[in-house]
Amino acid sequence: MSDQPQPGATITNPVIPGFHPDPSVCRVGDDYYLACSSFEYFPGIPVFHSRDLVNWTQIGNALDRPSQLHLDPDVPSSAGIYAPTLRHHDGRFWLIVTIIGGGGNMLFTATDPAGPWSDPVPLPGVPGIDPDLAWDEDGTLWCTVAGIAQVRLDPNTGETLGEPERTWSGVGGKAPEAPHLYRIGEYWYLLIAEGGTERGHGVSIARGRTPTGPFEPCPDNPVLTHRSTDHPIQNTGHADLVQAADGSWWMVLLGVRPGGGTPGWHVMGRETFLAPVEWVDDWPVVGPLSLELPAPAWPLHPVPAEPVRDDFEQAELHPRWISLRERPERLVTTKERSGWLTLHAAGASPDEPDLVFVGRRQQHVECSARTLIDPAGGRGGLVVRLDERHHYEIEAGDGRVTVFARIGPLRTEVASAPVPAGPVVLGVETGPHPPEDARTAPDLVVLGFEQPDGTFTALASLDGRYLSTEVAGGFTGRVIGMYAAAGTVHFDWFDYAPQSTS
Repeated sequence: MSDQPQPGATITNPVIPGFHPDPSVCRVGDDYYLACSSFEYFPGIPVFHSRDLVNWTQIGNALDRPSQLHLDPDVPSSAGIYAPTLRHHDGRFWLIVTIIGGGGNMLFTATDPAGPWSDPVPLPGVPGIDPDLAWDEDGTLWCTVAGIAQVRLDPNTGETLGEPERTWSGVGGKAPEAPHLYRIGEYWYLLIAEGGTERGHGVSIARGRTPTGPFEPCPDNPVLTHRSTDHPIQNTGHADLVQAADGSWWMVLLGVRPGGGTPGWHVMGRETFLAPVEWVDDWPVVGPLSLELPAPAWPLHPVPAEPVRDDFEQAELHPRWISLRERPERLVTTKERSGWLTLHAAGASPDEPDLVFVGRRQQHVECSARTLIDPAGGRGGLVVRLDERHHYEIEAGDGRVTVFARIGPLRTEVASAPVPAGPVVLGVETGPHPPEDARTAPDLVVLGFEQPDGTFTALASLDGRYLSTEVAGGFTGRVIGMYAAAGTVHFDWFDYAPQSTS
């Protein structure tokens, strides 16, 4: 690989596709680290590494044990982990986050961002959500939260020093949130999101001479928004700034890629995008933000493609695998049957919050997933999940495979077919609708199984809009994975493959 940048090179956005919202980034030398929200999923807070801000590899999950993250089954979908801020200071990594239904605001530290991360330091005096960390020159730690309010914090004890004080709250958009405070040059800058995390989302900024202000708003606020446009990237907001090793500035932020007709449906959740930043008159100018943009002025470091197949031969699951609220080893293990993932049922269907489930985020508009399941006298299958009220699944058991659809209050059996006794390959494919439907729906979700000769038989082709945030609400995206609905089921392998580059 050349150690020189390639003239005219471009990069593809999003840089971390799929359900990876609320990105927070920091640089240590030539290395970049990024963390995202994970909501009701365990383990929580995926952590990524990059050498170029473009190519990212997941190196772990910050909250990967019950002593750090305990979510009861009654914690609803889209609760849980909200909006971490990741920072490096005084030789340590710091992670502050809100856990809705799991203790409120918490602080974690690590010497290695891949982990292990500490047990939590509770922050009972920190109000609200979306906490941020910033240190001033004398070592004082300032915590700023959505709203926007600010308080001094003792990072060792979690004690707040004084009462939270209101500060700048944007230029009038609803839901001022996602604050990040920075010292850049002569000013302290307060970057926030406002307008709500839907189509009206935007990024605004203000500056002051001290970390507490008073803050002067940028005359060009919002400095980034795609509201009221037909841009293919929408809901742009919840941003974080980082200075590259060459002195240039960049912004990571969330956005969505709606599909179909009006109003447009996004199905993979809010994704992580990258945009360049220039400074003009001590204000940041963001852009362009597009699906393809000029590469940074340094060599890119492509990372090896992740294997599309997992044979479950390792004792521990890869960090990409997530479960619902918890993952007790007595219910989820690769040690019971060598080379297989074994799931012991709790909840009786994907309608239930205690469903035993292991899945991965959908990261491509067009993709396929396959798994070999041995129902072993139980029942289980492959599900495309948004939440307990919005999912499609194909389930094997009792000599049959059956497709179910749950859309809001309605649950129905869509199709069923007999299969020979023993293991069977189940499959899900997502792709474009037939031309006559393409104006109204974002995609088509096809569920089926493989015949003994390897031929794929589609049992159902279902409208993808019903597994979208615009229909279901909430803050997450699609996750595709394996589940147990009754007894014990085993999975020999899982294969995920993109069918396009998007």
